[in-house]
Amino acid sequence: MWQEIEKVWGYHLWVIDGQVVTLGKVIFSIVIFVVGIIVAGFAVRILTRRLARVAKLKESTTSIVEKVLRYSMIVMVALFAMRIVNIPLGAFAFLGGAIAIGVGFGAQNLINNFISGFILMTERPIHIGDLVEVGDVVGRVEEIGGRCTKVRTGENIHILVPNSSFLEKNIVNWTLADHEIRTKVTAGVIYGSPTRQVEELLLRAINENPQVTHKDDGFVIFRDFGDNALIFDLYFWITVTTVLARRRIESEIRFRIDALFREAGIVIAFPQRDVHLDTSSPLLVQLEKQPDA
Repeated sequence: MWQEIEKVWGYHLWVIDGQVVTLGKVIFSIVIFVVGIIVAGFAVRILTRRLARVAKLKESTTSIVEKVLRYSMIVMVALFAMRIVNIPLGAFAFLGGAIAIGVGFGAQNLINNFISGFILMTERPIHIGDLVEVGDVVGRVEEIGGRCTKVRTGENIHILVPNSSFLEKNIVNWTLADHEIRTKVTAGVIYGSPTRQVEELLLRAINENPQVTHKDDGFVIFRDFGDNALIFDLYFWITVTTVLARRRIESEIRFRIDALFREAGIVIAFPQRDVHLDTSSPLLVQLEKQPDA
């Protein structure tokens, strides 16, 4: 039995440059690679944590350093595994053609997302913790991976966005420079309302809200004479800390506007239509009382 095992272990797979590659060498190389990846993963995590603690790196920078070190360690472990069993690198040259065909037919998106991931890590248009808007998705960036970026929405749903989307589409990063943004609330009142009083009440609504910052910079725009209402836009500054923070603050402002308008007797407009009936002669209107049954 031992002789049979040695025979299988020493089975010749191919010969390149005068060096024989046996089944045992390939198995041993795979074992070294797997063990090396596991050990390297622990080493990279420990090294990254210590480096972040000493250098006081941000979370996004720490993530980039960790991924660069991890990919570098994978390449080094792979080369070491092949070297220690004397497997020439030329033995894997034949895979180049297959890889090229795979890239040509079905791996363009994968390679594109992988390269885009490195561009995101280098240029850093987004950071971990940023509040971003990608199409209809609004959420906070939790992880920038090699292929995709993990975004958590306000409903606590994790969405995996391909990295290429951040480079090919228009992305709104609400917190790129800081967490302060200017937002607005729109209100419509009926025709005939005192417009200056409406302006004063709108400004009072934001001045009374403690979550509104830079209160002196808030202002009102009388935007338009609408079909059914006089339309006003109230602009103000807030600090966005979570995904739903903006919506909650805007909701509180609307509650306060509604209360102030009710106290002042100002009516918030709603859609309405006046119907005019134009006839060539007067209409005959006749009221009849039905007899009791």
